[in-house]
Amino acid sequence: MDSITALLEGFATAAQPEFLLYALLGVTLGTAVGVLPGIGPAMTVALLLPLTYTLEPTAALIIFAGIYYGGMYGGSTTSILLNTPGESASIVTALEGNKMAKAGRGAAALATAAIGSFVAGTIATILLTLLAPTIADVAVQLGPADYVALMVVAFTTVAALLGSSPLRGLASLGLGLFIGLVGTDTLTGQQRFTLGVSTMADGIDVVVVAVGVFAVGEALYVASRLRHGPIEVIPVGGRWNTREFWSRSWKPWLRGTFIGFPIGTVPAGGADVSTFLSYGAEKKLSKRPEEFGKGAIEGVAGPEAANNAAAAGVLVPLLTLGLPTTATAAVIVAAFQSYGIQPGPLLFTNNSTMVWALIASLYIGNVMLLVLNLPLVKIWVKVLQIPRPYLYAGILLFAALGTYAVNFVVDDLIVLLVIGVIGFFMRRHGYPVAPLVVGLILGPMAEEQVRRTLQISEGDFSALVTSPFAAVAYGILIVLLTVAVVLRVRRRKSEVTV
Repeated sequence: MDSITALLEGFATAAQPEFLLYALLGVTLGTAVGVLPGIGPAMTVALLLPLTYTLEPTAALIIFAGIYYGGMYGGSTTSILLNTPGESASIVTALEGNKMAKAGRGAAALATAAIGSFVAGTIATILLTLLAPTIADVAVQLGPADYVALMVVAFTTVAALLGSSPLRGLASLGLGLFIGLVGTDTLTGQQRFTLGVSTMADGIDVVVVAVGVFAVGEALYVASRLRHGPIEVIPVGGRWNTREFWSRSWKPWLRGTFIGFPIGTVPAGGADVSTFLSYGAEKKLSKRPEEFGKGAIEGVAGPEAANNAAAAGVLVPLLTLGLPTTATAAVIVAAFQSYGIQPGPLLFTNNSTMVWALIASLYIGNVMLLVLNLPLVKIWVKVLQIPRPYLYAGILLFAALGTYAVNFVVDDLIVLLVIGVIGFFMRRHGYPVAPLVVGLILGPMAEEQVRRTLQISEGDFSALVTSPFAAVAYGILIVLLTVAVVLRVRRRKSEVTV
């Protein structure tokens, strides 16, 4: 009951004209960048992060939440009409959606993606509303050793499960942990890895790293792989509001929602895994399995619902435990920290008004996205016609201006360039960038909790694993890794068969 009261108060805040405009701005930006191949929510949030410092925290986070949800919506448009997923989680949508578009059923594919995203996003946000306060109440009672265990789970799963190779994921995590060590040791006051540069004594700003990896690195990588010549977009054709459309879509929407949300709440691959699982489930349960691979509407409805449900699920560990499990979540944590707010169990106590306004804005944003996506899809298709050189040059310009605006120090631009080049080569050689940012954000926090545990236990390292919660967490980690290996094998088999 307290959660419902708090949510209603959140709606009272989020429904103010100022915050409604910020929510509309966020979902519009998110949808616009979602349709562009290679420009996902993580890059957009990272790019706008330095430019929102003049806003109050509630307004900035509502914009970022809108971008997050909007990016998930927008990715389906380019998958269906171009067969080029804007986000990795939209790969499955392209398998069936593009076939539907080529067969003159593009309107039905876009509609089932948009409505499915709305249904899944709304149900998943309701589950977030019910679960988050309960988990936060439990998390308040956790000790330092328990937090160390949670962070080890986050480190291991994010590094091992994101990307094609666990070893590359661990290497990316290691680089992020190293960057997190740069600066002044809070315990001894000694400088670490600063190379004698005075501006690095305070460490490398998370915002600079996020913009460098996601904006500069990604822009360089995508620009290096541009297709020359005009982009051919399949016209949106056919009718969608038919009895067959609704009868074949509503069950996949619900199944996708309840597949995606639980997977999103644990660091086990997020939306990527849930979309492939949903696609496999729909293929098995379909009364028309022969249509799969040729334009089955269930193959669009289920995965799109799973994608958006997982996006809401990711917010559960982020808000209640402060653990980012995806690239976009890591940048949103950086956004919280830039305002001096630490996501975690105390967030619902210390910043109750802000967090409930944020959750309420998710409901509002979902409705806005449905309105934006159904009637205005032809306008979003026009975004695909923006000349790519202008687009990526603009991204690099905004990245540089935003980074300089953080501290007004030229050295930050040099760090931005170095990190951007590192991000480019990581993408080029298949190293996932999300573990780097997760390591950078959680590394210093993990170091602090390890030191606190050892101080309390007077140097007894066994205290890190003997806590009941920590033991359970490490047991769950083993199960997660085992399940992830099985899912990865099944996903590769499904890719081969498709």
